[in-house]
Amino acid sequence: MNGQLLAGTTKGVFVIDDAGSTQTLEARHVRDLVNLDGRVLAGSAAGLHTSEDGGRIWSGPQLEGREVWQIRAAPGGRLYASTEPAALFRSDDRGATWSEISSFANLPEAARWCVPVEPPQPGRARALVIDEDDPDRIWVGVEVGGVARTTDGGQSWTVDLPGGNPDIHMMFAHPAEPGVLFISTGYGRFDGVAEELEGNAGVFRSDDFGETWSYAWKGVTPRYSRPLCIDRRDPYSVTVASAPTAFSHYRDPDGGAHAALYRSDDHGQSWRPLCDEAHSPSPVNFHGLIADPDNVSGVLVGTDTGEVWQVSEDAEWTELGSGLPLVWSLAVV
Repeated sequence: MNGQLLAGTTKGVFVIDDAGSTQTLEARHVRDLVNLDGRVLAGSAAGLHTSEDGGRIWSGPQLEGREVWQIRAAPGGRLYASTEPAALFRSDDRGATWSEISSFANLPEAARWCVPVEPPQPGRARALVIDEDDPDRIWVGVEVGGVARTTDGGQSWTVDLPGGNPDIHMMFAHPAEPGVLFISTGYGRFDGVAEELEGNAGVFRSDDFGETWSYAWKGVTPRYSRPLCIDRRDPYSVTVASAPTAFSHYRDPDGGAHAALYRSDDHGQSWRPLCDEAHSPSPVNFHGLIADPDNVSGVLVGTDTGEVWQVSEDAEWTELGSGLPLVWSLAVV
């Protein structure tokens, strides 16, 4: 692989190479890893960690008391971080200091945001998109709360429920078509869990900057979708991992997680499986899904059993790492 592979796990960050894996950061639940020209940001349950040497030595955490789910850079160098409890933070000095965009957490709709388990947990701002052409246009996906969008840098917001679904997991913008967005969703609702029916969970697409959404997961099972990524190279493949429910796990009886990996090259109008014989369906669940920088339309993906796989556009699977804790996130530096 051209570059150094990092895995964010339930126990910290690991560097994976031909010799195996080496832990370089001890932190719970590293949900996101972002490479900014060799400078790596890691969002964890302890806050935000920074490495200036590609993931070997770390400083921080910042944003202590917040679980950082995603970090994104805006044109011009401004950084944003979304957290649990649901909040949005901004840095204008490359992450040296952070300030909260309080208008987001103070939205009237925020009073309902939660993860409907027992006991209920705070809502999570787990998906974050910054418009590449207009840094004042921002989308934040909340689990469970919907998609909050702003066109003025956070002075005002509009909250939408794509297809009536507030359970937002991942969200990405199409890299070559302004206004096109994809989100993955689950069955969580403000008052519990929706029925496991088509249309109640899966992938939604917007062609108008998030003002309206259409269901792009017709005929695809399993329906509960979570990891999602878009390749920035033509044909801009959208890859999604799904499972029957939020609780699908390799220890589930009767065959494990029953997870799947799908790819679309036509804006989600059609999907084809990316799983090989050993993963059809997969007994382990998938996490940490990113585009493979070495192979167009290929992906790198982690599992809940601590494996990292390279999956080609032709569904050839190559194991890059194993023996790790559950892999939440991946990055190549």
